[in-house]
Amino acid sequence: MIPDTLTLPPAEAVAAQRLNPEAVALALAQARARKSRVVVTGMGAITPLGLTPEEFWQNLLAGKSGIGPVTLFDASDYKTRIAAEVKGFDPCKYVDSKDARRMGRATLFALAAAKDALTDAGFQENLGENDRAGVLIGTALGGFVEAMKAYDEFLKKGPDRVSPFLAAVILPNMPSFYVAMHYRARGYNSTVVTACAAGTHAVGAAAEVIRRGDADIMLTGGADAIISSIVFAAFGVMRAMSTRNDDPTHAMRPFDKNRDGFVVGEGSAILVLESLEHALARGARIYAEVLGYATNSDAYHFAAPDPEALGATRAMQAAMRNANVSLDQVDYINAHGTSTLLNDAGETLAIKRVFGERAYKIPISSTKSMIGHSMGAAGAFEAVACVMTLRDQKIHPTVNYETPDPTCDLDYVPNVARNASVNILLSNSFGLGGQNACLVLGKYK
Repeated sequence: MIPDTLTLPPAEAVAAQRLNPEAVALALAQARARKSRVVVTGMGAITPLGLTPEEFWQNLLAGKSGIGPVTLFDASDYKTRIAAEVKGFDPCKYVDSKDARRMGRATLFALAAAKDALTDAGFQENLGENDRAGVLIGTALGGFVEAMKAYDEFLKKGPDRVSPFLAAVILPNMPSFYVAMHYRARGYNSTVVTACAAGTHAVGAAAEVIRRGDADIMLTGGADAIISSIVFAAFGVMRAMSTRNDDPTHAMRPFDKNRDGFVVGEGSAILVLESLEHALARGARIYAEVLGYATNSDAYHFAAPDPEALGATRAMQAAMRNANVSLDQVDYINAHGTSTLLNDAGETLAIKRVFGERAYKIPISSTKSMIGHSMGAAGAFEAVACVMTLRDQKIHPTVNYETPDPTCDLDYVPNVARNASVNILLSNSFGLGGQNACLVLGKYK
């Protein structure tokens, strides 16, 4: 009988590895095969291009931009005066007005997206005190904007005027908490704070929670609401943001030679993940399957990407290994695509390192070209777009791609959506701090 080192005591496991490494490798493969398959059964999205996944997706296919002048604060003194704001959002459709005043904007986005995702997945009002349902939401700054506003108020009016609900607004884990509380998910609960990679990181990690048997259902994704004076000041002095204030819809231009930085976005997307067994048992509609995931670090610089793109390269390779997917099976890549000089060139280099000559045959597009960069929510928005790609067999374009760049010479699906046969895809997120995440999704079979 083949020894399974996953179930042996540590000393016996080591001995088994020394005596019969081939048998151990087979046993480990069998153990991995026994782990649950993870599928997507619901989605919600509060985005700069619409307040439902379907509206968001149709606007992406049409190449529309959600970028315009900043309205959330007075940006007249800033170098960048444009943003991708969520428009027409009414939090009181999801919570009463009293509760809404006690929550941060990112939390309200997450609550709304989670509610819509549960409804889309066929659940009723909530998950019914479910100990096998969990929440894992990514964010970059959580309630940071509200914290800065409260600090200004504190300086003007003193400590006794600080809200007793402030802590429940500003902590990064509040979206995960409130989603769990409102929808009665009493199982696994955590928060991922890995800057621009947080949304992708959260979805991948949530799938692993199910895969290892710690949950049957996970509400996962990302939420951020960082359009504010201090954030614009910080990224402005870094010269990271576009200054095309007179032409906002053309400001985000990933992989284009004349790109000059990103535009800040906001919102939330939440996906319902389930073990395949659980989804089938309740007769759920299945959108797609989460095949694999990986995360790592450049360990290079807090802002600049590794010039050799080694971290991004290894993240994609590791995600495909985790998914048991070969290079030839990848039909599409949803790029990180931030419209910055170094990031776009670095991601292009990483894709070439991973795929070699085949890199030139794989369609690639950047969702951010139309919705800006929403930090912790970005990867979750992109996961929704990827699920829709698998559903409809269409790839949304990278808009504003006008002038080719010799350092970015792949197929970025410029400006017009494309019909395609997509069975397996990658979604990349590479965050400030060199924290990388890559998700592998596939058509459910």
